[in-house]
Amino acid sequence: MKTPAEKTSNIALVVYILQAVSFFTGITALIGLIINYIKQDEAKGTWVASHFRWQIRTFWFGVLWSVIGIITMGIGIGFFILTVNVIWIIYRIIKGWLNLNDEKPMYQDA
Repeated sequence: MKTPAEKTSNIALVVYILQAVSFFTGITALIGLIINYIKQDEAKGTWVASHFRWQIRTFWFGVLWSVIGIITMGIGIGFFILTVNVIWIIYRIIKGWLNLNDEKPMYQDA
């Protein structure tokens, strides 16, 4: 029988994959976000909960900076903002995936 951490770590892995695939399909990041919100309660109290927070924040801050980038395209800095945003999202997916693989939380709660 799987522990709650084992069950939710598989879900977190699926969400990291969905986030990565979203660079090619777009919609899969939103599917991952929905999964995060549906399964978040199951991860509470486990080291995997930090991955769910990490993934949710990656999505919402990615959306925020994408909107800011698009809005600022007209003044010439939008392309820079969008490029940095893509790099930041890729970094967060890779860092999260590696920590998940090592069964480590994303950060320690204070």
